[in-house]
Amino acid sequence: MAEYLLTSDARTASSGKENLSVIRDAVDAELYGFLDRKRRSLLNPIDAQLGAAIGLLEELAGAGGKRLRPLLCYCGWLAPGGTGDDAPVLKVAASLELFHMFALIHDDVMDASESRRGRPTLHRQMADDTDPRTTGGNRQRRRGDDADRLANNCAILVGDLALVWSDELIHSSGLTSVQLRAVRPLLDAMRTELMLGQYLDVRAACDLGVDVDMALAIARHKSGRYTIERPLQIGVALAGGDEGVLRACSDFALPVGEAFQLRDDILGVFGDPAVTGKSRLEDLRDGKATTLVALALKQANEAQHRTLTRLFGDPELDDSGAAQVRELLIATKAVETVERMIRDRWQRGMRALEDIPFSEAGRAALRSLAVAAIERKA
Repeated sequence: MAEYLLTSDARTASSGKENLSVIRDAVDAELYGFLDRKRRSLLNPIDAQLGAAIGLLEELAGAGGKRLRPLLCYCGWLAPGGTGDDAPVLKVAASLELFHMFALIHDDVMDASESRRGRPTLHRQMADDTDPRTTGGNRQRRRGDDADRLANNCAILVGDLALVWSDELIHSSGLTSVQLRAVRPLLDAMRTELMLGQYLDVRAACDLGVDVDMALAIARHKSGRYTIERPLQIGVALAGGDEGVLRACSDFALPVGEAFQLRDDILGVFGDPAVTGKSRLEDLRDGKATTLVALALKQANEAQHRTLTRLFGDPELDDSGAAQVRELLIATKAVETVERMIRDRWQRGMRALEDIPFSEAGRAALRSLAVAAIERKA
């Protein structure tokens, strides 16, 4: 795998996607293999109750996902000249997907989201589940708020399990002590940044006073660093990259990470649910403090501002009200401004990428991943 990518210097970024698909399959093999080993280790009836949780994690992993973080990690190892056995690197990359699954499950509970990747979210599945293995056998099923509370609690615990196992997968990956010491601070930083970003996001919900700078800061911590920067740096650290290379990675990854989240903001309101797998009402009903909305409020005239503040964050917002919000996001030129911000950040990231001491094939692979992150429809 490594040789195929490294010797494809003359290939374009689009042809690099074929190589990335091979890496993606290898990461999935590690991820599903780990979960299967966990299932086979359940030796008694009490432990076997975890089988249902493993099944839910397998279903979430199998429902789709771009595997962007694992791919960035692996390419981060490959681009500066990572060589030798790549099995430990693939396990670390797979652990990042488990960590991502933890984040998705908890995020969906906090947002009371109904769908993820075109299917009910994990907590909704558990609330609606009629399988006696997960509803207590012959016990009377809980209903209404009681069922929702139980499902939320169980989903949080399944998410916690994904977090714990992501750490276990790293420690059982076969990394050398030098590699483990190199990646540990980056893993710790990534986890802290995600939690801080999520905390700020929850605190800012329905706060119409959140300005563009704060919205960008939330995006940077909640998504940009944990999606692009840290996975790339973890891979580089596994290859022995020094502090200078890690800093250079940030110059590429941070603007691309912000562009990733800005695209997410647009898709959350304008995306096709059949493609994104998510409702485009939820962000508006939840009052998500996005850069898109902050710009619209800043650039709106008095009448537009009144309408936005009346509709944004309304938990009963319907399709008609959401259509009004979308019209205002366009009329205030907020969408146009965000698209320009995405382009500017893309260009900044691409300029920085040229200065990183990576192989040309490594740069091509990272360029391909950046395109996928920014031009995506889901």
